[in-house]
Amino acid sequence: MNTAPVTLLSTAAELDALGRAPGARRAVVMTMGALHEGHATLIRAARAAAGPDGQVVVTVFVNPLQFGEAADLDRYPRTLDADLAVASEAGADAVFAPAVEEVYPGGDPQVRITSGPMGERLEGAHRPGHFDGMLTVVAKLLHLTRPDAAFFGQKDAQQLALVRRMVRDLNFGIDIVAVPTVRDPDGLALSSRNRFLSAEERHTALALPRALFAARDRLAAQQALHARARTVPDRQGRAAALTRLGEARAAADTQAVALARPTVAPAAVRAAAQAVLDEAAEAAVPLVLDYVALVDPADFTEIPDDRVTGEALLAVAARVGATRLIDNIPLTLGALT
Repeated sequence: MNTAPVTLLSTAAELDALGRAPGARRAVVMTMGALHEGHATLIRAARAAAGPDGQVVVTVFVNPLQFGEAADLDRYPRTLDADLAVASEAGADAVFAPAVEEVYPGGDPQVRITSGPMGERLEGAHRPGHFDGMLTVVAKLLHLTRPDAAFFGQKDAQQLALVRRMVRDLNFGIDIVAVPTVRDPDGLALSSRNRFLSAEERHTALALPRALFAARDRLAAQQALHARARTVPDRQGRAAALTRLGEARAAADTQAVALARPTVAPAAVRAAAQAVLDEAAEAAVPLVLDYVALVDPADFTEIPDDRVTGEALLAVAARVGATRLIDNIPLTLGALT
């Protein structure tokens, strides 16, 4: 790991002048600052991939194109001094922290990247224009930093999917690497916005990971139930075997298992998550749900109830007080059937 002090860069010219050894790999981690352990994990992954002779560049830029409301933009934390310390400790070589005028010297760009239909779903539907702004600045920062690989967190799964699609569709020739979501011990996904939560609001916000984990556990239990029931040779025997397995919610699945058609899996996943979120909506500090959706991670379309195999992503977004939070968990349908 690099132990030299991190180099702070603020202009494109300084970034251009940043040298690297011939053949050395450059990895970039793009952030909006307010760095935490989740960002540090990304930087460490980039450091490992770049190797001791490679270079890790962290960008810190609060992109105004991604914010629909000026108040939300103004509220976003700016902590550059602390960010430099986090980046240095995690192994970054340089931090590129340009001013808005450096990134958009002519004001708001007239030509932008459009996120297409996938960018209009889920987060895009609740934050119109957000993904167009995100892709525009990511494209610009990729051109400025010229990395071999860029590292993104799985917590922003739709962003990650769109960046991958942009890089593929527009032939950027850059590896996009996903890093798993980092969580606090209580399960809450790390986010720069968590600092705005009061103790009571945080207690309510824990419903997000609880909902995801409840859905994951429900899916695993249901799939195990189907696998065990299918060992019984005849249909009537399967139904009886299912009843003897003793799971309290098994009755709802009896007919589907007896027919060997576990088509209720997506519905059961959604229902398990929704039950936790509904309870949180009644808390003293209520959770206000934007969406909970089980989607195809390739294009973020909703998974139909009759799809019983394949990769899926359960995503949730909600407001607690004045803070909006997102979270998700990958799932595999039919893993045990």
